[in-house]
Amino acid sequence: MSLEVSSLAGSGTAHLRGDDTLLSVRDLEVEYRVKGGKFKAVAGISFDVRQGETLGIVGESGCGKSTTGRAVLRLDPIAGGQIRYGDEWIERVPEKRMRQLRREMQMIFQDPVGSLNPRRQVKEIVVEGLAIDGVAEAEQKSASRKVLEQVGLPGDRFAEMSPRQLSGGQAQRVAIGRAIALNPRLLICDEPVSALDVSVQAQILNLLEELKREFGLTIVFIAHDLGVVRAVSDNVLVMYLGKVCEFGDSVEVYDRPAHPYTRALLDSVPLTDPERGFAGPALKGDIPSPLSPPAGCRFRSRCPQAQGQCAAEEPVMREVRPGQFAACHFPLA
Repeated sequence: MSLEVSSLAGSGTAHLRGDDTLLSVRDLEVEYRVKGGKFKAVAGISFDVRQGETLGIVGESGCGKSTTGRAVLRLDPIAGGQIRYGDEWIERVPEKRMRQLRREMQMIFQDPVGSLNPRRQVKEIVVEGLAIDGVAEAEQKSASRKVLEQVGLPGDRFAEMSPRQLSGGQAQRVAIGRAIALNPRLLICDEPVSALDVSVQAQILNLLEELKREFGLTIVFIAHDLGVVRAVSDNVLVMYLGKVCEFGDSVEVYDRPAHPYTRALLDSVPLTDPERGFAGPALKGDIPSPLSPPAGCRFRSRCPQAQGQCAAEEPVMREVRPGQFAACHFPLA
């Protein structure tokens, strides 16, 4: 397997190539219209996810990570770029075909309670996808019992409950059950534990890991909690203002960040080890408006080591260490 970096200036790409690649995203762009114009929430990012891999996507709120996840499933309109699932480029397939593909590409949303239909019972919610797909009622009933057991919610206790009767962790288990009922190959998790207590977060993360092994799932795990992403991810992709800053093996990126923004994110995580404190230097200023991002490197207005080249030229992704890529003119040693 080889790692390929696009030669297009400013494209912000880093992706793995191999025969086992399940998801390929190339130069993805997502635009939103606002009063007075429009802005790119995702501005030309590329990545691959291999079969059975967990790719973590991290960044501050508003960096475009959740939009990326939704765009992969075509839940948000795509302004440009390509998406390949398996052997099929899907960015322009008809909606009927996309509905078929979504049986294999499921999403777990950030709000566990808000994502569930309040008018339905748990036993109905977990097989919503099967019902839409025209599966017989008897088969739905059997699948409902099986799925609830798989996510740790015995049917004799939870089947007839409504979402308002569930705790946050229980609601998230129902959402996960609804996703795996369709036997997907790809699972996109959008902040799946951010609204949960720490103890419940661990339970949900363990559940996802068990399901990944049992079903051979490929996972895109989107979060702002760097500790959670490190615990679950094989590779990590760092985003800032709609661009990719850094990409690589999660252990390598966390232990030796190459991009100043990645280091700043890691510095923001409290550590119990006094020998591993703040690496610094601190960032300057606030996040720029996505309506008018800085010219050149989008991070330069806050970067403590920005130089003239950073304003004049947008950096491209390049391999700074074996298997580790950064979009920076002056990567960290």
